[in-house]
Amino acid sequence: MQAIAIHGGAGTLSAADLTPESDRAYRAGLERALRAGYAILERGGSSLDAVVAAVQALEDDPLFNAGRGAVVAANGKHELDASIMDGRDLRAGAVTGVRHVRSPIELARLIMEHSPHVMLSGPGAEEFALEQGLAPVANSYFATERRRLELERMLHGEIEAGRESLMGTVGAVALDAQGNLAAATSTGGMTGKKWGRVGDSPIIGAGTYAANDCCAVSATGHGEYFIRAAVAHEIASLMRYRGMSVAAAANEVVMRQLVDLGGDGGVIAIGRDGSIAMPFNSEGMLRGSMDSSGRLTTGLLAD
Repeated sequence: MQAIAIHGGAGTLSAADLTPESDRAYRAGLERALRAGYAILERGGSSLDAVVAAVQALEDDPLFNAGRGAVVAANGKHELDASIMDGRDLRAGAVTGVRHVRSPIELARLIMEHSPHVMLSGPGAEEFALEQGLAPVANSYFATERRRLELERMLHGEIEAGRESLMGTVGAVALDAQGNLAAATSTGGMTGKKWGRVGDSPIIGAGTYAANDCCAVSATGHGEYFIRAAVAHEIASLMRYRGMSVAAAANEVVMRQLVDLGGDGGVIAIGRDGSIAMPFNSEGMLRGSMDSSGRLTTGLLAD
């Protein structure tokens, strides 16, 4: 059995916001990422390779807030975060605050596999990227007119400061034919973020977690709340210690614990049996899944 699920961000999204063209564009982007990841699983590849392929497809799509198309910080720069975790042995890698790395999830994996550390930040992370042979890109590579206008609107008080963009954070979780789980998350963060703000996406146990004995999780939403609730690890703990299914555990955390804190967003999670959960308490979450039956699904709003 193999399966994969992805997300492209959660937030305020209503049917009125979706034109037929934007609906098709979002679904096409999600489908490309799903197929990129599932193709690896289908030919016997690893869940780790699959989640990286899916996330990189989303990082390269300017519709999503990760890689090219990332939101703009208050300083006018794009500052990117990512993390990855291997469910086989709990190895993990993370990067935060990079400005010149085309694929932050690729760098997170290199940190996991070729450094003695879990998380690297800013200039140090970029120095490591150069040592690993990653060619730098100009910060302007990530820029889009849409994100520039988004920052302008925030600075003029037209949209709320400090809130994550709807398409804020992308992620993937997968189970491969060998029974191994993996999770990956990548983001540009919040429009107008200040002071080197770090959200949940690069934090293992908050925005990303994977362990073969329970599940793999990638989160999206208002990161401060996801950090405080240790969302990804809390889902895993409910499965381990209370015997909950992945659906029950994910719903308990997203629909009750996060709501009680005042946090909005959602998760994608996959259990060791291949079952998938994608709950969210916001108006919308861009999401999709594909399993060994060949069934591919995508969603934008609540069902």
